[in-house]
Amino acid sequence: MSQPLADRLRPTCLEEFVGQQHLIGIGKPLRSVLAAQKLHSMLLWGPPGVGKTTLARMIAHHSDRKLMTFSAVLSGIKEVKDAIQKIDTKMDGENHKAPILFIDEIHRFNKAQQDALLPFVEQGTVTLIGATTENPSFEVNNALLSRCRIYVLQSLLATDLSQLVQRALTDPRTGLGDIKLSIEPAAEERLIMAADGDARSLLNILEITINKALEMGALCISEALLIEIISQDYRRFDKRGDLFYEQISALHKSVRGSSPDGALYWLGRMLDGGCDPLYVARRIIRMASEDIGNADPRGLTIALDAYKAFDTLGSPEGELALAQAVVYLAVAPKSNAVCLGFNQVMQDIQAKPSLAVPMHLRNAPTKMMKKLDYGKGYRYDHDQIGGVSKGQSYLPDELKEKVYYRPTQNGLEIKISDKLKRLKEDAVHPIKKKEEEA
Repeated sequence: MSQPLADRLRPTCLEEFVGQQHLIGIGKPLRSVLAAQKLHSMLLWGPPGVGKTTLARMIAHHSDRKLMTFSAVLSGIKEVKDAIQKIDTKMDGENHKAPILFIDEIHRFNKAQQDALLPFVEQGTVTLIGATTENPSFEVNNALLSRCRIYVLQSLLATDLSQLVQRALTDPRTGLGDIKLSIEPAAEERLIMAADGDARSLLNILEITINKALEMGALCISEALLIEIISQDYRRFDKRGDLFYEQISALHKSVRGSSPDGALYWLGRMLDGGCDPLYVARRIIRMASEDIGNADPRGLTIALDAYKAFDTLGSPEGELALAQAVVYLAVAPKSNAVCLGFNQVMQDIQAKPSLAVPMHLRNAPTKMMKKLDYGKGYRYDHDQIGGVSKGQSYLPDELKEKVYYRPTQNGLEIKISDKLKRLKEDAVHPIKKKEEEA
């Protein structure tokens, strides 16, 4: 059969649909919409192979509406508009049901193309169903987004995929006829792992495996055969999509939350999925400054060393250095005091005019500048008791009472905090030369 197995086994009714029970289960949002026959424009957001296109087809079938299908990859907005303009809105009078306009990969349309859909959606000429693997918040413009309800589809569970495997081996549409083909439990487990939540991927791999088994005259799909077909485990990892940012976020939050296990897991997931290890290494350096800071300054050194180690050794040897770094940062004392202070500084700089450097902090290399009081009143810190000019201000006059860096009570910052408190409490000492102190 020339038609792919995934298309042959596409569900024709909600009862056959596998997964997404949070949307189509009894009493769930989409099921309720169909039952009430109150269809609205929507965006189906989820990873590949979880049933977005199939769901759109079933929505059209259950609501008894014409379905117009386009792909934003293959079709332009002109083709879409031409099709819409041929709709006879007067047909059936008040009982007319607006056709469903299904646009797959709708995020591939640019802003102008998406805007072109607005009049037809607003006037009710069509009911829009857009499918996207990308976050609609970023990829769909606000005007169109505000007119659609977003439904989030999830990766299929292992139990869902197992159900698909058994259906494929017993459904007449598979084309096995009287042949009773089975699959070893270990083979099924490996197949499900390789599919990684993607029904289309699972059925594509299974179709190739079935054909190979039939060529060999085998009535049971073995794990060895499946390994031969797969050749390697596949993991879903979009280097530019939402999953990429979700996983780097999970890694960062695991480090921040002092979970070495979580940090190791998400580091492993990203490396296994094909993420550039040097990108991860750069993010680890950022974590060291943002979340550990001066609570343990060694964290930044270890993160930098991990980057250098991987850059020198490459994969897989250098990956262990990255693992060492994330574990160290995860268990290190935490402080975001530097990060908060720096962010506040940048906000003040952007919100205020360019404040003048106080006269006592200005350098005076010429006689003219000295006459203008450049450097007047400056006390050289190394000449003071304890090596600090206590009470001397180093901020613009308008900000001299401002405090940006507030050390935490974690790690080394405990000592830093105590020192800053002592400096603040001490009165200003008169200028004294070091030899006078002796």
